[in-house]
Amino acid sequence: MEISKELQDAINDQINFELYSGYIYLSMAAYFESINLSGMAHWMKIQAGEEYEHAMRFWEHVSDRGGRVTLTEIKAPATQWDSPQAAFENAYEHEKIVTGRIFKIGELAKKLGDKSAIPMLNWFYKEQVEEEEQTQRIAGLLKQIGDQKGALFMLDQKLGAREK
Repeated sequence: MEISKELQDAINDQINFELYSGYIYLSMAAYFESINLSGMAHWMKIQAGEEYEHAMRFWEHVSDRGGRVTLTEIKAPATQWDSPQAAFENAYEHEKIVTGRIFKIGELAKKLGDKSAIPMLNWFYKEQVEEEEQTQRIAGLLKQIGDQKGALFMLDQKLGAREK
């Protein structure tokens, strides 16, 4: 079943947004490196890689269904945050936006009767629960830590152990 132009355009927009998401997380990694939190920088670099994998998952769906992927300009992300907590809160808010965008693609697929998109979107629905939970949890831990430098460095070390 060939993908409709309307769904193709929506997914192309999401591909570009996933690439932008990766760009945001790379910018956060650079921020964390600049304040000597290499564990958090490592966590964000892995997160950026996941966002690029998400873009490719959408890409493959469009391509496999005879569609055409179209890339557009990616706007520059923020480069500075007031604190590690603010960066992770920003990441959490961003993930909520991503979730809403994916839900809209799902609503469009349902409206168009595109049953081929549903399995792919179901994977993303589950993935977004994880993405939101992780960023919200880390932001919450940073809020609890407050000005306790020892606890901050312990969390940084823990986040630096992330493998995937």
